[in-house]
Amino acid sequence: MLVPNYTDPRERIPVPDLMAYSRIRFVTTVDFPPFGFLDQTGHLAGFHVDLARAICEELDLLSKCQIQALPWGELEGALIKGQAEALISGLAITAQSRSKFRFTRPYLALPARFAVRKEAGPQGEDASALAGQRVGVLDGTAHEVMLRDWFSGTRPVTFSRPDWMFKALKAGNIDAVFGDGLQLSFWLSSQSADACCRFLDGPYFSQAHLGEGLAIAVRPRNAALRQAFDHALLSLNRNGRFTELYLRWFPNGLY
Repeated sequence: MLVPNYTDPRERIPVPDLMAYSRIRFVTTVDFPPFGFLDQTGHLAGFHVDLARAICEELDLLSKCQIQALPWGELEGALIKGQAEALISGLAITAQSRSKFRFTRPYLALPARFAVRKEAGPQGEDASALAGQRVGVLDGTAHEVMLRDWFSGTRPVTFSRPDWMFKALKAGNIDAVFGDGLQLSFWLSSQSADACCRFLDGPYFSQAHLGEGLAIAVRPRNAALRQAFDHALLSLNRNGRFTELYLRWFPNGLY
């Protein structure tokens, strides 16, 4: 299974002096599983929660770290007002968000993927086998634009709801689906999929369509904190801890 690693093995990122920080508060959400949610005991859990703790451990700052859940609409405000030092919840990296925050290097890119039926799938193991085939995609999404731009030989069939699209694939009313690799990976292993389908080819990455990936946001004045997070992310990739977290929360893989 492929695992994400966006680091240069030759790179070195020094750890800045963080003595001025009496605490480091991360904010995230509870409505973005498996990244952030409340577990059966009501405790905050998820990939982002574990990653924030691992970063703090790597920086030897665990005693100063706090992780708080807020509604999505309150995350940016909490960071801007100084009620938090870091936002770790999938905030899109755009020109507008860059004008307000500084971002670490991306730690996880979310690819697009094709899924097909295991039985009666296309003849071939790459996207060229889908030429002329009916490919389901969610209407009005970046994935629809990407499908039309990158795979013009397919015949897009748009859906307004993911469950309708997946049902059509299982029934053989379409030949494949194209969409978010994260959503597809969890559907493929779900009871509703009933082991009907599998990934085909990919993964596909496009900053123009899907953005730069997931990164941690801090206020512009906290450049030292951003550098420390980059150092920690680099170290976690090198020592295998990031891979461990990735496989824990994404056992079926995105890539």
